[in-house]
Amino acid sequence: TSKGMATVKYDGSLFSSKASAEDKQRAFQTAEVNAIERYYAESGESQAENFDSIRDKVAANLDKFVLGATLISDEDKKDAQQYSVVVRVDINVAKLRNAVKGGAPVAMAADGQKSPLTFVFVARQQDSVKSYDPRVYKRADIKESATEKSSRSGYAANTSVSMETGGSRTRKADEIKWKLVPSGNLNSIFTGVFAQSGFQVVEAGYVEPTSGGHLRISALENYFQTGNDLQPATMREAVLGLQTAQVPYLALGTLDIGMQDTDPVTGLTRIYVTVTAKLIDVTTRFPRTVSSVGPVQFSGTGPDASVAQTNALKRAADSAARELAAQLNNAKVR
Repeated sequence: TSKGMATVKYDGSLFSSKASAEDKQRAFQTAEVNAIERYYAESGESQAENFDSIRDKVAANLDKFVLGATLISDEDKKDAQQYSVVVRVDINVAKLRNAVKGGAPVAMAADGQKSPLTFVFVARQQDSVKSYDPRVYKRADIKESATEKSSRSGYAANTSVSMETGGSRTRKADEIKWKLVPSGNLNSIFTGVFAQSGFQVVEAGYVEPTSGGHLRISALENYFQTGNDLQPATMREAVLGLQTAQVPYLALGTLDIGMQDTDPVTGLTRIYVTVTAKLIDVTTRFPRTVSSVGPVQFSGTGPDASVAQTNALKRAADSAARELAAQLNNAKVR
């Protein structure tokens, strides 16, 4: 569901100075469209841009895309001749996605014209964190001055010392090692979303044997155990492997599982997952990133940590895949 609102101007008549039934209906329908627009705005910038391409179609066929709408509040400002309404709308998300997909360049291309796309995504948890004590450097500058006095009867001397202190403190970043978390659902989620968006999806396991030994999934996964970015040599090998296998697009990403806590509303176990992803075009001399997502956090809840983690991973994977696909559609990628 999503909430929408709208305000319309109307012209009063000699017999009535309030909004007519037609004015109220016009405001109600405008609020329904606004609710759908808000839904896409919350889904991401690229998906909102995709909605703009079908906005007129949706507005003209609301009965196909709205399962139901409930009036929350309305107000008729007769002095300003304005009628405002707030509604809650149950959206037919499946039909909206099909409408967006139908207008995408990749959907209008013939199967033989669609470029293959593969992906490597890993779910991981912190295995160990090595913290370093701050390195402290201190310095002291001492200045000394002396005065002397002499007389026939004796000798006197005064000495004064002033000291200035300073220094610096250097802290080294924590060294984090990750452990990969098996999640068979991730492949099916990414494959499903990319395929439903009209792309020709090939799982990396099928690309690896045809890459001439250059693309090694295990090497990519190993590097994700120690950091977020691949080493240049590893990336070059992966790109060469994709070019050898004639697969022009590679999606890479991590889903980092956070610590668990308790949801304050439901009392269920809650876990957050942070997703970061990008899609690389390897058809040019120098590979370029054509779409990227994150880092974005998603939460999942459940009766225990295992269920909460699975739900969070599903939400993060689904959202990342849809945002990448939306950006590809906006970039006219086939």
